[in-house]
Amino acid sequence: MTTLVLTVVGDDRVGLVKALADIVSSNGGNWERSHLAELAGTFAGVVLVTVPDRRADELRAALAPLEGLLDVAVRTTDADPAPGESRRRVRLELLGNDRPGIVASVSGVLARHGLGVADLQTLTREAPMAGGLLFEASAVVTVDSDAALDAVRTDLEELATEILVDVAVVELA
Repeated sequence: MTTLVLTVVGDDRVGLVKALADIVSSNGGNWERSHLAELAGTFAGVVLVTVPDRRADELRAALAPLEGLLDVAVRTTDADPAPGESRRRVRLELLGNDRPGIVASVSGVLARHGLGVADLQTLTREAPMAGGLLFEASAVVTVDSDAALDAVRTDLEELATEILVDVAVVELA
């Protein structure tokens, strides 16, 4: 089997997922995992598909007509991490007054400690009773088994004090 990662983006409209799923299915592919979302009128996502080796090129070619409806980039990948790659997952929750640079500051700490971002969701919302905007972020990051999670916590807590946000770090099972 060939594992393909499809990256899709286009103007949001009804039927985009169906159009993509129909092409995957009719060309022998199996839709295994995805993360899809609409944001500011734009639909975007990542889809993991497996397809028999002999049909991989056929599926790639069938995705090309979606141009104009969805821009689709296709890459071949190994769906499983390398053997012996032991990773822990940690959830970060952040809340504070919105200001430019929060994501850059937090991601700088994560990169400095070798943490990979597996999932990141952010939003801004009106601050109740205080006025202004609140910034919220929820991230799942991967940590190498030998990474010093305590050092990451310390650096994030120092950063939180600097940029006036609350941050929580919780190791996931």
